[in-house]
Amino acid sequence: MMVHKEIFKNTEQWIQKKFSGDATGHDVWHIKRVVQLADKIAREEQADIFICQMAAYLHDIPDEKLTDDIDAAKQEVLSFLDDQGISDDKIDAIWKAIKDVSFKGNHTTPETVEGRVVQDADRLDAIGAIGIARTFAYGGNKGSKMYEPQTDEQHEHLAYRDSNKTTIYHFYEKLLKLKDLMNTETAKSIAESRHQFMEDFLQQFYTEWKGDDC
Repeated sequence: MMVHKEIFKNTEQWIQKKFSGDATGHDVWHIKRVVQLADKIAREEQADIFICQMAAYLHDIPDEKLTDDIDAAKQEVLSFLDDQGISDDKIDAIWKAIKDVSFKGNHTTPETVEGRVVQDADRLDAIGAIGIARTFAYGGNKGSKMYEPQTDEQHEHLAYRDSNKTTIYHFYEKLLKLKDLMNTETAKSIAESRHQFMEDFLQQFYTEWKGDDC
């Protein structure tokens, strides 16, 4: 089996090619941040660092927001891992850490500590200043309106990520929920300040929208 350093290098190069053109906030820099966060959380939570980092690198490949064929994406991930000479038990552990990461409009708790670590790392990158920037990047890429004060309160009955929902509404259907859905104590601690930043942003957004700061 290749040493971990070489596997990480090969994985990062592969991910760079696959996500080089992304403009939805799921680019290679997002992945690198998730890897970094997963490494930090894994060390604090005594999880398998190699499994967490590999899952963090690969977590967006089978994401239903980014692919129309999740089964094919899964096979692509498994084939890549096999090509790296990774043992079957580690491949299985990496996949288990990937498969339940995505929010998908509800909360699924991953079955392994490594999955919980990677889910937390991915969700931490969805909140705070970076999370705000990524949310508007995604909304703009998908053609979503920024905010509709007359209709946003009617969006609750629409399906998660419905194209008629605004970017601001996404804070309420997902982002503001994530702080309380963190799995690990390490992530919960990091999430506090990032969550508060979003609350402050929304308050300032509404103040400026109404012109109350003039």
